[in-house]
Amino acid sequence: MQGSISDHGTSKGLKMGTTIIAIEFDGGVVLGSDSRVSAGASVVNRVMNKLSPLHDKIYCALSGSAADAQTIAEIVNYQLDVHSVEVGEDPLVRSAATLVKNISYKYKEELSAHLIVGGWDKKEGGQVFATLNGLITRQPFAVGGSGSSYIYGFVDAEYRRRMTRQECQEFVIN
Repeated sequence: MQGSISDHGTSKGLKMGTTIIAIEFDGGVVLGSDSRVSAGASVVNRVMNKLSPLHDKIYCALSGSAADAQTIAEIVNYQLDVHSVEVGEDPLVRSAATLVKNISYKYKEELSAHLIVGGWDKKEGGQVFATLNGLITRQPFAVGGSGSSYIYGFVDAEYRRRMTRQECQEFVIN
């Protein structure tokens, strides 16, 4: 998605806002996002990567203030690196999501960001966590961002449990 749904036969120039999505499949997770960053009515960056690594097998999808979301991701990445060195093993996806939730909630008055955490660990396999307003919920899929309202209908109509990796990738691209 590039912020316009004109490729699908609707009016050119319809601004959708940020859209992030993550879906579990048997053996992993697929994350996706648009790439446009805007400030009001102006597009300030057409090619920002809104998927950020938190650890080797854990990523997050970023929405809201780009600076706030990137800062949260960098802090969590650092904390997970330190933790994995201290305990000698990779962190759990739930631990990463909990760190995101804790930072987001602690600084809820100062930050404007929503992150979806997705990844794989040896305990639970592929997992997706929505972290918003001090809550953490594991879901088979999560959608976020100001443009998510445009795709909820599609997701509700087309999502199926137990999709393959390829089906999840096609689902996210569409």
